[in-house]
Amino acid sequence: MLCEAVCGLTVDVETRSVRGDPDDPFSRGHICPKAAAIFDVQDDADRIREPQRREGDAFRAISWKAALEQAGARIAEVQRKYGRNAVGVYLGNPSVHSYAALLATPLFNRAMGTRSRFSATSVDQLPAMLASLEMFGHQLLLPIPDVDRTSFFLMLGANPLASNGSLMTAGGISRRLDELKKRGGELVVVDPRRTETAQEATRYLPIRPGTDALLLLAMLHVLFAEQRVGLGHLKPFTDGLPLLQEAAQRFPPERVAARTGIGANEIRKLARDFAAAPSAVAYGRVGTCTQAFGGLTSWLIVALNAVTGNLDREGGFLFTTPAADLIDLASRTRDRGHFGVWKSRVRGLPEFGGELPAATLAEEIDTEGDGRIRALVTFAGNPVLSTPNGARLDRALSKLDFMVSIDLYRNETTRHANLILPTSFGFERDHYDLAFYALAVRNAARYARPLVRPPRGVRGDFEVLLDLAMSVRRHGGGKRGRGLGLTLRASRLLGARRVLDLMLRFGPHRLSLRKLLKNPHGIDLGPLRPQLPGRLGTRDKRIALAPKLFLDDLGRLEASLSEKPNGLVLIGRRALRSNNSWMHNSHRLVKGPPGCVLYMHPEDAAARGVVAGGNATVESRVGKVEVPVALTDDLFRGVVSLPHGWGHAREGAALSVARAHPGASLNDLTDEQAIDALSGNAAFSGIPVTVRKV
Repeated sequence: MLCEAVCGLTVDVETRSVRGDPDDPFSRGHICPKAAAIFDVQDDADRIREPQRREGDAFRAISWKAALEQAGARIAEVQRKYGRNAVGVYLGNPSVHSYAALLATPLFNRAMGTRSRFSATSVDQLPAMLASLEMFGHQLLLPIPDVDRTSFFLMLGANPLASNGSLMTAGGISRRLDELKKRGGELVVVDPRRTETAQEATRYLPIRPGTDALLLLAMLHVLFAEQRVGLGHLKPFTDGLPLLQEAAQRFPPERVAARTGIGANEIRKLARDFAAAPSAVAYGRVGTCTQAFGGLTSWLIVALNAVTGNLDREGGFLFTTPAADLIDLASRTRDRGHFGVWKSRVRGLPEFGGELPAATLAEEIDTEGDGRIRALVTFAGNPVLSTPNGARLDRALSKLDFMVSIDLYRNETTRHANLILPTSFGFERDHYDLAFYALAVRNAARYARPLVRPPRGVRGDFEVLLDLAMSVRRHGGGKRGRGLGLTLRASRLLGARRVLDLMLRFGPHRLSLRKLLKNPHGIDLGPLRPQLPGRLGTRDKRIALAPKLFLDDLGRLEASLSEKPNGLVLIGRRALRSNNSWMHNSHRLVKGPPGCVLYMHPEDAAARGVVAGGNATVESRVGKVEVPVALTDDLFRGVVSLPHGWGHAREGAALSVARAHPGASLNDLTDEQAIDALSGNAAFSGIPVTVRKV
């Protein structure tokens, strides 16, 4: 309910204790500090427990009826006056941890009728989804590492020992990686920082930020040159192998070595070892997506798996068979995804799946002209701390005519809202991991009942989203149509739980909520298995190995080879006790040494007179912060690292614990102009900065 690992839990409501469930067949007792802190959020004195309305600088409690009436009237007023796109919508990361929110969001978006939609997708995994759309014909058809059966795991820009896995639902990932090594397998980690995962690797390769695509092309160059390529069973339904070979020929290891920081001989050895392994899988995550070449890197990861015969193969890169299948549901509605159908008003950035890049949200609010966003609805998000150049967005939000936030807290973003509508959380609601079983390293299913009653003044995600949509329509806003109104009302009466049950009953495993309730520890549905070409979403059921979209972007990558690193660049990082920005109000998760510390290489620090334990200013094009410094030789020279999600010192936020441990926001330094020009995803990794001793 708050991270991708979907660990089974045993809960004692009376003592407020949470432990890992040893009988869960998927996670097998694993738990991390965040799960133990669920009650901290649920019982938090700062949590909002009834709708709040801004009155001057203060917030006052009001009824749900009054809140929905005002929200609907004001949003409809903006849309009638300025057009439907004058109302923006932002969905935060927690929305994917609520099956009810996932089911309601498409209806809500359809009812609002606006193209000004944004989410955490474009500050996280959009490039990976774009690769799936272009290669497999469906934006949600993401291949997953078969970590439990592979013999060679190549991991780029990922740190699952801190994140618990990302686009790789793997409860107990530390155990799974240990088992990989015990059976004689190899774990190779490529990252600018020797992360917690890299410290456990059998081989670690430090790399300059943003150069993963060059490394992957050089590996492909070696494989083609040495005739180590073989598509295996993919060959009859795969197009583009000659085009991929032609592209790779331009990037021999000797040409990319200096730029990546990895020697040509090391690149050749890595390529040969990967191809020679009995089974192998290449996997990339946040570091490979949130960079200037995120789209190319995501494409090349899939291509590397494919040309070595490891795509759709046991021990390689496989697709899941979830009990409640969002991919099948989207395919039935012919919504497999789309890219670039329209573009943003100010900068002309492409939409993806109906959403614009979050990096353009602030300018769409603060740039005058037709189509300017004048009202905003946020759901479970804190983009002031989680999107690039949060300070600019912070200023832009104060210029809105009206803002509604659906959230648990008055945080750095929702403090700007005119209305805050609170929802249930944690053990107050039933739970099924609708999104993350579609990303799991093994097929499984588990459903949990609510354990406690929610506060009287909160409502469920499904109800709040649909009630707000219906209120907007009643007041003359949103998208019109009798059929849509009937759908909203029918869905509200049916409820999220019944919709989920129907999805399970008509899913590939023919389960039901009743059956899952009889198996409270969860049901093991077996390992991942080959599913191509049947699972493909392309019309001709063929894989596009070398989509033109990516081939056309190689010139931009090739031009980067002439760039000479100069000065320091900034990367982010994750911590096991932190979950973006939304769990820093738990004392148990922020106590101890400061969590927001700048990591520097000792030689970089010495050159600037910076000492361990002292403070430094970090300055980028867009802002400056002051942070304590820790020195470590686990960083690539020329790279500094700051964790994301901090920066809780802004006036008006009501987070007492977080305010006592504010840290500094990474996104007061990241640049909204720095994006992957291909996909529009934010490029957080590799931001040029200056560091000075305080």
